Amino acid sequence: MKLWKVAPLDKNEANAIQNQYHLPGIIAMLLQIRGITTAQEIEDFLHNDTEIEPPWDIKDMEKACVRVHEAIAQEEIICVYGDYDADGVTSTALLYSYLEAVGARVMYYIPSREAEGYGMNNAAVDTLHQKGVKLIVTVDNGIAAINEIRYAKSLGIDTVVTDHHMPLGELPDACAVVDLHRSDCPSRFKQLSGVGVAFKLIMALEGEYCDVDSLLDMYADLLCLGTIGDIVELKSENRVFVKRGLLSMRHTERTGLYALIRNAGLMGKPITAGNVSFTLVPRINAVGRLGASGRSVELLLTNDEEEAGEFAAAMSYDNAERQQIERDILEKIDARVTRDPRLVMDKVLVLDGENWHQGVVGIVASRIREIYGKPTIIISRDGENAKASGRSVEGFALCDAVAACGDLLTHYGGHPMAAGLSLPSANIDEFRKRINDYADRQSSMPFDTLHIDCKLNPAAISLDLVGELNVMKPYGAGNPTPVFGFFNMVLTNIIPLSNNKHLRLVLSRGSVSMSAMLFFTSTEDFPYEKGEVLDIAATLEINEYNDRSSVSVIVKDVKAHDEDAEQTLSSGRIFETFCRGGRLRREELQSILPNREDFALLYRYLRDRGGYNRRTETLVGRLQNRLSYGKIRVALEAMNELGLIQIQEGLKTNRITLRRVSRKVDLSSASIIKKLREVTQ
Repeated sequence: MKLWKVAPLDKNEANAIQNQYHLPGIIAMLLQIRGITTAQEIEDFLHNDTEIEPPWDIKDMEKACVRVHEAIAQEEIICVYGDYDADGVTSTALLYSYLEAVGARVMYYIPSREAEGYGMNNAAVDTLHQKGVKLIVTVDNGIAAINEIRYAKSLGIDTVVTDHHMPLGELPDACAVVDLHRSDCPSRFKQLSGVGVAFKLIMALEGEYCDVDSLLDMYADLLCLGTIGDIVELKSENRVFVKRGLLSMRHTERTGLYALIRNAGLMGKPITAGNVSFTLVPRINAVGRLGASGRSVELLLTNDEEEAGEFAAAMSYDNAERQQIERDILEKIDARVTRDPRLVMDKVLVLDGENWHQGVVGIVASRIREIYGKPTIIISRDGENAKASGRSVEGFALCDAVAACGDLLTHYGGHPMAAGLSLPSANIDEFRKRINDYADRQSSMPFDTLHIDCKLNPAAISLDLVGELNVMKPYGAGNPTPVFGFFNMVLTNIIPLSNNKHLRLVLSRGSVSMSAMLFFTSTEDFPYEKGEVLDIAATLEINEYNDRSSVSVIVKDVKAHDEDAEQTLSSGRIFETFCRGGRLRREELQSILPNREDFALLYRYLRDRGGYNRRTETLVGRLQNRLSYGKIRVALEAMNELGLIQIQEGLKTNRITLRRVSRKVDLSSASIIKKLREVTQ
């Protein structure tokens, strides 16, 4: 369950934008809602396809150019030192291609995610020293490589750092440190990905008369892949990179990228930010996740069609293998949570397992976070050592929470929504406790939130409306696909599709009816019935079929119209705090203590239904909001303990089964009821 928030709209300002710039009303509203309101912001957002700020206001850019030009002139071997994710791979291919084209003696190095981990390491520096490298240029890494750059310098190797991650304090002792997040860097736009920073370096290397448009023609496809892959805000220069890159990819002359697009099944289809994000980027990332990091760079650099086809096929295979590994880990977590649901009652979920593949734990953390709406860290133990990746919810800075436990860790880093760390396996239990202690000290933990751009009358849906939305593309971080709220809709039909894998919902309001697609939900999993009044959060797309166009309404979330999500989530949180032994006020405890009538109401409903196999929070609506969610959870725990029901709760399964009982049961004898009464007296 998520908390829905409809964005505030200043109608007067939206009307002014509409009239002044002669825009459709829906576009003016979205621009106002997203804070794009000045003439410069609107012009840049809607019409800028080329304009990139000059690179010279970036701190140390001139120093970087001097050292790279010197290396080229003196025919020194330059190593582009990259990273194994999509941003690092495209950064490497971009800078390597450029340096090779201008006659540099250049090589590249991508560390193995599993064997070496992120960033520079001394063993890699030794390897490069043996190959005669005199200059390392880092891309998408390097800002934290204090010791490694010092070691390289001791071997006679200079380093130029280009990075976009936050400095942790001390800057490396490099010839140049090009990082927009340096406190002394005056550059205006700070949200570039690693590949964006590498492109700025190329602009600077081209000099005063740099032809940015020609550079974009050559490299926009790589810029697009890396920018989308790193999930940076698609505003300003990032938006230019992606807009130009999507156009470039439709007619790409890059042999490897063409092979990847073909192998991914995108030939003849529109290349959008969405299918780059969900189809191409995962294939590039999968290679690094499973250990063959350099293969992605080889794919992007090759001009051999046969080789490109082999690389693309191998990357698709790796992606399928990655998906299976991910499913295997999720199944293990599911089994564990089913046995002990209290594992997911913490404010910050920390789950660990032996030899879980380090390359996929971040994806698994995202899946768990999505299910439970809580910050989640997944740890892979490898004997005495462990590595982890975490994902957060908006409003809880995971990097700060991890840093607060820094004395338990051997390495950590990240940003508010994601973090990576390593630690001794012996410290895992203490880390779990300490990061939850940190969460307890916060004024409040945020709920996972679904942001809705605006409410929409179903009568307003049309091909013209959806066509107007195209000017907001490309969508991505900072400019998400618009989500519309359709409120007070009567559910008139539920139609299973594709052997009950998906559902078509038919809904109406007044005389207007609409169909909406709910993917990956069966009729058994859908908690609502015909005739109920629902709210739908959805996106709108144009569907082309048999030369006919129609509007598709794609459901992102659904809830009962009279549901108070914040109250339900708050009540559930009180229940979990009680189960953990946390501190609660007396009135909070009383709010989750059911009486005899509450038990009777819930049990009758379960008996009349023959059990229940939906998410437990939906019972609040099923019981017409007569019981709080906390009371329902307490009553279910008590009935389960006393043998009246059996509860099976996991990642995918929520099932309450009635048991045959031949004796009279005293509900007040359940230990959870005794404890609650004890602390409320």
